[in-house]
Amino acid sequence: MQTVLAAAFAVWVIYANLFVISDPLVLGILFVSGILTLLFPSIGHSPNASNTPTILDWALSALSLAAGIFFFFNAEVISNRISLLNPFTGPQFFFGTSILLLTLEATRRTTGAGLTGIVVLFLLYNWFGYLLPPPFGHGIDEFSYLLDILVFTTDGVFGVPVQVVASYVFLFVMFGTLLAKAGGGGFFFDLASAATGNSRGGPAKVAVISSGLYGTMSGSPTSDVVATGSITIPIMKRLGYSKRFSGGVEVAASTGGSAMPPIMGSAAFILAEYTGTPYREVVYAALVPAMLYYVGVFLQVHLRAVREDLRPYSGEIPTLKSTFGFGWPFLIPIGIIIGVLIAGYSPVFTAGAGALAVVLATLLSKRTRMSPWDVIDALGETTLRILPVAGACAAAGLVIGGLSMTGLGMKAANVIIEISGGEAFLTLLLAAVVTIILGLGMPTPSAYILAAVLVGPALTKIGFPILESHMFLLYYAILSALTPPIAVAALAAAAIADEDPFSIAFEAVRLAAVGFVMPFVFIWNPAILGQGTGLEIALVAVGGFVGACAIAVSFEWFRLKTSGRSSLPMKVLLPLGGAAAVAPNLYVSVAGIIATVAMFVIVYMAASKGVGKEAEPGE
Repeated sequence: MQTVLAAAFAVWVIYANLFVISDPLVLGILFVSGILTLLFPSIGHSPNASNTPTILDWALSALSLAAGIFFFFNAEVISNRISLLNPFTGPQFFFGTSILLLTLEATRRTTGAGLTGIVVLFLLYNWFGYLLPPPFGHGIDEFSYLLDILVFTTDGVFGVPVQVVASYVFLFVMFGTLLAKAGGGGFFFDLASAATGNSRGGPAKVAVISSGLYGTMSGSPTSDVVATGSITIPIMKRLGYSKRFSGGVEVAASTGGSAMPPIMGSAAFILAEYTGTPYREVVYAALVPAMLYYVGVFLQVHLRAVREDLRPYSGEIPTLKSTFGFGWPFLIPIGIIIGVLIAGYSPVFTAGAGALAVVLATLLSKRTRMSPWDVIDALGETTLRILPVAGACAAAGLVIGGLSMTGLGMKAANVIIEISGGEAFLTLLLAAVVTIILGLGMPTPSAYILAAVLVGPALTKIGFPILESHMFLLYYAILSALTPPIAVAALAAAAIADEDPFSIAFEAVRLAAVGFVMPFVFIWNPAILGQGTGLEIALVAVGGFVGACAIAVSFEWFRLKTSGRSSLPMKVLLPLGGAAAVAPNLYVSVAGIIATVAMFVIVYMAASKGVGKEAEPGE
């Protein structure tokens, strides 16, 4: 029954987005009310709660439904009322307050105490901040003012995050769910196995490629780890790979999926909406950095496999012919998604076309054909997967509304600039640290949203362009999923690998080294985001490839002693050469590429002479 109701809700979302032009406030209210109605019976009040809904769960669900019905029948009145001028009626005050409190409880159930505590702190500031001295105080001292902005406008609960989840994100998640339900996940895994399974370190390389491909559908590091890691981690362990390395590979590979076009994660859609950048341009900007991220992870895996003589996959590996013979229909919807995006259609239309293409394309083969119940099940699963994302984004809307209302966002930006002294590099470094801290234990969309409203204005004030600035924040919001001490993606991998999550997280950080450096390149040389001439973009792509390889070789370097000299100088020179390779100056970039390639030749020649030994700690 739950699946059928969730599927029915998904059908309504499709209809509201593709066939009806709705008032954004009304769409947001109905979407959140519907999500909350389904959420409370589906997600217990605690992690140890029974799967059977309690009376309290049903009561909260009924209150959510009643609020949705009230707002639906009073939609015209609510849309036309003048905020902060028209007083509330009794029912408006009751149901508005109910939505506020229900959102907080939904956030607690879906994301835990971390995000909920942050939201409550902001709400307390919004309500009682007038008691603070300047410059942190404000002039708002009435709850009705707060309620009006946060619930009865599109600046709060029903703001940009929820609007994006109710449209782009929902439909793209539906596309990914349909593709996975038809067997697309297995196709991507077989494709990765056929390409790299027979090579040294094959299972780890399969994890890198399959997780990246799966990540374009899921957009969630944690769900990616669970989906692909449940297959790849046990295989790696069985072949003698350490638990730490097995988990670290999967976490690093899965985390990058949130930045991998053409779909990316839900935070990318919020970025597009928040910055006013067409999603197609966001995809173009993200393509080269995402590929370079995986070049770095893949090369580190390869070098580790060489150093430790890791074995290839010992089981039966599918051939490319058999893989494409089974999964060729899955290429059609992927091609349609890319083609429609390039043609300039909206993300909503693109996702709808892709979802329809999945259903139709799978009919072309008996092995992939979906039954009507498969489609219903996929629609229901889409809604259930959206529940935690929608809850987190509704809560993030409360933060955004409060920051806009009180001006705290610009005050926070001034504090960051004051601490950094307005120096560009220090401001960026501080922005990266703050974003990672905000993202500890948070879903990526929430981490990005908080960073965008608290840190984004500081970067803009320094003079950095908006797309580069927000891509910078997006990357660190994504990387927070693998960064200690919380590292939610590592927690998921730890349960599969049977290893300490801290160990897995530190291994993942090492493997994702290129990702931590990449955002600074966005600012230094925007051509890597497609912002420049064709020559500039091509040169920085080559330089970025060389730089990614330099970082990977440096991190995975095994000890070399030639004529009594340690490899430490080379480990320092390689990253410096990689940095020069992506310099915005043509001559510096070309010189950096040549010098770094020359160092690669020296490294290869030294290693081929058999002077390599396993690395010692600290080298």
